[in-house]
Amino acid sequence: MQDQRLMIPGPTPVPQSVLQAMARPMMNHRSKPFAEILEDCTDGARWMFQTRNDVFILTTSGTGGLEAAAVNVLSPGDRVLALVAGVFGKRWADICQAYGADVERVEWPLGQAYDVERVKEALAKGPYLVLLMTHNETSTTVLNPIAEIAALIRRELPDALILVDSVSGLGTADLPVDALDLDIVVAGSQKAFMLPPGLAYLAVSPRAWEAIGKAKAPRFYFDLVRARDFKAKGQTPWTPAISVFYAMQEALRHLRAEGLTAIFARHERLAMGLRAGVRALGLELLVKDDAIASRAVTGVWPPAGVAANDFRKVMQDRFGIVLANGQGPVQDKIFRIGHLGHVGELDITSCLSALEIALVGLGAKIELGTSVAAAQTEFMRAAAPEPVAAR
Repeated sequence: MQDQRLMIPGPTPVPQSVLQAMARPMMNHRSKPFAEILEDCTDGARWMFQTRNDVFILTTSGTGGLEAAAVNVLSPGDRVLALVAGVFGKRWADICQAYGADVERVEWPLGQAYDVERVKEALAKGPYLVLLMTHNETSTTVLNPIAEIAALIRRELPDALILVDSVSGLGTADLPVDALDLDIVVAGSQKAFMLPPGLAYLAVSPRAWEAIGKAKAPRFYFDLVRARDFKAKGQTPWTPAISVFYAMQEALRHLRAEGLTAIFARHERLAMGLRAGVRALGLELLVKDDAIASRAVTGVWPPAGVAANDFRKVMQDRFGIVLANGQGPVQDKIFRIGHLGHVGELDITSCLSALEIALVGLGAKIELGTSVAAAQTEFMRAAAPEPVAAR
């Protein structure tokens, strides 16, 4: 079987040293050594979130993290405003609705980001207890302006809870949780953290804790009060994914060595390089505006006469490069290229080189080498002033 190179928005490639860390023997998760690992990983996650608030590491998927955020602050009948710019925004609204919340949805067309005017109009219909936002909407490859919208919410509804899904966004674009006064932000291990799936991270504000004390939604496994009580003892309430915690320690060593500023710059450089390459071939991007383009994943319309799924199959069968399908209304119509986590410039240029060969093989009229040269030019223009630490 040919080795696969994941170029999807998660799971993402995992560094070799991180994989090796997972081979360590199991330990007692009620022991002092694990308590030290838990504290180290929590401190690292707090660094990624740019927060001094409580941070919890749950053994679950990103969706589990979203459900944990919802059930801990909601009671049946609570009014929720969900800003929906794609599949994952809809999913979080559905989770809240499943627990009896009264959910009002504001939806944006495919490939568009939140805008202040529509949010302001929706806020006028409040009050709302909870506002739901998605930082990076992987289904539509949109990066939403969280800072701008959060500032608006604080002006219009200062006591409302701002909950942000940054499962695929944290670590790809700047999201300073404390500076933006966000209440619960959720992230996932298999994205920019460069880890296997299995962990979700929640940053929880003092304002959120007040709501948690009043909330009536049923919860057991995802009870953050229970998680807080066990955290005080250096434990998790339930059996954690110990091997992924080992991996997280090692991944954080790499991430801290690179530094947050360099991590954000790298993701922007990769996204812009890929977009330059795609444009050079005359292909259409799902999100045309670079300012709202995801730093984690890029959506591309195939050229006329080329089926997206046929192209993805050639990329995987011939080159071992796994690309993502479209989601929602663009399923089977576009392909998405992930560029987050343990990814660098050579991953982008080699992917573009394979992309050109695959498209020509499927009958597209493009000039070989065009996209690679465009990406290289963009990388040179946006080159980091200092070498990036080896990952």
